[in-house]
Amino acid sequence: MRNPYAVLALAGTSMFMAVVDFTIVNVSLPRMAVDLKLGEDALQWVVIGYGIPFGGFLLLAGRLGDIVGRRLALQAGLLLFAAASLSAGLSGTGAELIGARVAQGIGASLITPSALGIVADAFKEGKARENALGIYGALAGTAASVGVLAGGFLTDGPGWSWIFYVNVPIGVVLVAATMFVLPENRIAHPGGGFNAISALSVTGGLLAGLYALNRGVEHGWTGGATVGFGVLAALLLVVFAVSERRTRNPLVPRALRKNLPVVQANLAAASGFGSFLAFVFLTSVMLQQLLGYSPTKTGVAWLLTTVTAFVFAGLTGAVLARKVGTRILLALASALVAAASAWLIYLPADASFASRVTPALIAAGMAVGFFAPSVQIGALAGVEETNFGAASGLVETSRELGGAIVIAVASTVLLGSHSGFLHGVHGGYGVIAAAAALGVVATAFRVGPRATVAVVDEMPVVEHAS
Repeated sequence: MRNPYAVLALAGTSMFMAVVDFTIVNVSLPRMAVDLKLGEDALQWVVIGYGIPFGGFLLLAGRLGDIVGRRLALQAGLLLFAAASLSAGLSGTGAELIGARVAQGIGASLITPSALGIVADAFKEGKARENALGIYGALAGTAASVGVLAGGFLTDGPGWSWIFYVNVPIGVVLVAATMFVLPENRIAHPGGGFNAISALSVTGGLLAGLYALNRGVEHGWTGGATVGFGVLAALLLVVFAVSERRTRNPLVPRALRKNLPVVQANLAAASGFGSFLAFVFLTSVMLQQLLGYSPTKTGVAWLLTTVTAFVFAGLTGAVLARKVGTRILLALASALVAAASAWLIYLPADASFASRVTPALIAAGMAVGFFAPSVQIGALAGVEETNFGAASGLVETSRELGGAIVIAVASTVLLGSHSGFLHGVHGGYGVIAAAAALGVVATAFRVGPRATVAVVDEMPVVEHAS
């Protein structure tokens, strides 16, 4: 029998690497622009070239792990991610770098839902799984801010190529470790499959929608391409919804759609956790362009959030999820993101980091410490083993899609301000605060039937009575 904590370490490290690369490029973009002679449009694609395929393929990748085996899906994702990282580091042109980032994003979409499903598989439902998800959540919650820190050090040190090179040996070691640490590749859904129309329509719809969001930020929301891709996304998602209702093998199993605590966790992931991702984006821009911080100094500033998140995520998984309840923790986390953003709405141009910025960074760290384990516990509440991959892919999609939407709106306000950069920053934080407040609303109501045994607040984490 494999050691479940070794499984947790491997899966957590795999997920951590994938999530870190979502933010690690942010502080390196100015250096990349100079070295590769990238214009603003090309520079944007260094970021969204990763984020669009990452978010667009998550739902399909999660279900794929249930059908072909989560170990195989994780191995494929790690191999693709490592190869694409090497290609990105060696890039001599913008096109090569963007192509490598797209491949990285596809690899990451295979890694993250498979890793979460593997952790859920390794631990029995109840306290052991909650503790494991607390540790896993601590890693997930700190990954975004660690990406900013690592990006700053590597960019100011050996150079931006090393933000990609470091993934290569880590990826190779992880692939080798899967052969010894993980159980034999086991198909959780033997004989299963998914409807091709559902798979193609939802993947295409998410890809088109994410591209439309990013296109709208840069070129305006009334442009032909933005509207065209937005309409295409809407049509494809309608096709997906109709197909899911009619098919015998839905990509999102009916049991998940009828599991109200799972639905609630996904809503919280989209609005609350998505707002945190937007907070990381806007605050990183603010620290560099308003306060004049270097990439390294920006990364060090995020240590406040990183350390706070790790401590509170550990407490959430070990104690708070059972004592307080995941629904209350999700509401509190959303409220903290809203409060952190509201605190910075009236940030002055000569703001003191200690008195004005520090409280917001600590509050954001507490928020993600509550969020990361609670979202994952809720997203797997009462879910059958055969649907772990689908449930994991669904919550990851909710988080990434929510983050993309909030970042797009906040960026539009930031870039569209006619009263200067500072006014745009204030408006961006207002958008994030409002979006986070929706997370409080999403978790305000008690949902779900009574469980047969103990529950974590009103979000069951045990088998429901029939």
